[in-house]
Amino acid sequence: MSKELEVGPTASLSPGTVLGAGRYAVGNANDELFAVTRRCRHLYADLADGTIDVDGCLTCPWHGAKYEVQTGRMVRGPQGIFAKIPGLGFAFKTLTRVLPLGRGRVTERDDTLYVE
Repeated sequence: MSKELEVGPTASLSPGTVLGAGRYAVGNANDELFAVTRRCRHLYADLADGTIDVDGCLTCPWHGAKYEVQTGRMVRGPQGIFAKIPGLGFAFKTLTRVLPLGRGRVTERDDTLYVE
């Protein structure tokens, strides 16, 4: 049996919002609710502090890596000084093809969101 975590009121997850709920970063990417494990594959930044970009990807708050919320795969590696390290972005993107971020299922009951 899965353990269900309360995220909060449905109204608290408007488009572009990301919240933390237990081990998940729960968000709303272009009106699509998602839940992915909340630690970035790069240096374990809290993805619940991330943002949703115009493509609907979750962006890491520390170094700008981007994750596709539907699959948990990294679609852009770390940016800034880390983008200048040859092969680093490719290595992390490859890692997330094999080991993507974990995903949870977001449900709504009585105007409250839950993730399991």
